[in-house]
Amino acid sequence: MEGAAVDRQQLERLLVALESGLVERRQALRLSLLAALAGEHTLLIGPPGTAKSALARRIHLAFREARYFERLLTRFTVPEELFGPLSIRALEEDRYERHTAGFLPDAAVAFIDEVFKANSAILNALLTLLNEREFDNGAGRQRCPLISVVGATNQVPEDEVAEAFFDRFLLRLSVGPVSADGFRSLLQADAATGAALPDEAAPPVIAEAHQLSAAARGALVRAAAGVGLPPPVFALLAELRAWLAAQHCYVSDRRWVKIARLLRMAAASEGRAAVAAWDLGLMPFCVAAEAEAQQAVADWLAARLGLREAHAPPRLSRVVEAFEAQLKLEREANDLDYDESGRLRFSALGQAEALADAFGGDRELQGGGAFADERAGELASAIGDAKGGAGALRMTYTRKRRYGRRHVAARTHQLDALLQRIAGYQAELCAERAALQAWAAQAIWADPAFIAAAQASLAHTTQALVDLVHRARAARAGFEALPRLDVEGTEPAPVEHEPLLD
Repeated sequence: MEGAAVDRQQLERLLVALESGLVERRQALRLSLLAALAGEHTLLIGPPGTAKSALARRIHLAFREARYFERLLTRFTVPEELFGPLSIRALEEDRYERHTAGFLPDAAVAFIDEVFKANSAILNALLTLLNEREFDNGAGRQRCPLISVVGATNQVPEDEVAEAFFDRFLLRLSVGPVSADGFRSLLQADAATGAALPDEAAPPVIAEAHQLSAAARGALVRAAAGVGLPPPVFALLAELRAWLAAQHCYVSDRRWVKIARLLRMAAASEGRAAVAAWDLGLMPFCVAAEAEAQQAVADWLAARLGLREAHAPPRLSRVVEAFEAQLKLEREANDLDYDESGRLRFSALGQAEALADAFGGDRELQGGGAFADERAGELASAIGDAKGGAGALRMTYTRKRRYGRRHVAARTHQLDALLQRIAGYQAELCAERAALQAWAAQAIWADPAFIAAAQASLAHTTQALVDLVHRARAARAGFEALPRLDVEGTEPAPVEHEPLLD
């Protein structure tokens, strides 16, 4: 990977030069270049006048001695404008061939504006050229040196041919007007830098030493082929695929293969031997077309990456809630009062209350005192049946239930195990946050907005775990404070909850 490390330094210098004078187009330019390095195509979706053509021209400048082709398509565009004129000599010899020199089949980098406005015949011809890098010229196929095509459109039509053509563009980037913060920079920029009127201004001058030669790009492609796709990353991709299917978002098998290629190129160009989970931040631009759908994918990734199911605060919250509910139940549990001989203990007032309730309330019993005791005794002896039914009085004299040492120890031991497990999750989460920080520090292609969202998600989960620790400790203290029996007692069944994951 030493060659890739050298290429990384060159890429950083190249990107600084390419971004010169552009306002709020850093991410679009970088992703377009990454797609080109991986041999993939980019579609820029947005209104006119948002520097789409300027981005394509700068991508062309990244490659040394790369031929460039640019064309605006309309519904009147004919194949000759894209693929070259027919060869008169070939026609005289009964061959249908084109002169492709200087046209799209001869280009390394191309920009096609309003790509969906061409007729179906042109789009079908472009399908083969973009995917196979071959052009049907007469009776044979011509191999094309195409590296990448940058397409542009205001909107994507919904028809079968357009959908197949749309799938050829791995990256779909929304390019809108600059924000309110960038508006001042746009107006104040010197036109010579290309920021004020990027489509009209002269492109930046890129030193040849900063440009990528065919050999340098070939070395990157070979390095990317050797980049590993670790099992955790593969599992995340499979999980994302299932989530997209549930959202009725179809992603073709061909696109998944291209996505893996793009991820490997991202890692190789940054000098890494394996794809990182955080590289999946590129996924929204690959699997979704509209900005709203891309944001939904980005939100899912930011909430999922760096976290395992074991870390999920909702799951752990349900576990802690099970202990809290058990504590509440045991705190509020009442028990009949037994004397030292094991027989129920009665008080006159307790019996009086029970008897008064049995007879619809006796005002004389409600006052309590000596008279109440005497009256209760009279009533207790007066009520009975052939089998001594005086013992069948309703027992309303109760007290808070008390618990033995084994009961309390069992509850606290179970909570200690939960706290230990959460501590392990916290340590793992801390390591993930450090990994994200290290990855972001060296990332070339990452979207700053995605990094911020991922960091916020991990910070939120970290705080959620801290809160759960406080709740679990409070529950433990609650069990410790339960009313006690001065005996060992029996050990209760464990509190039932969702299983804790390793």
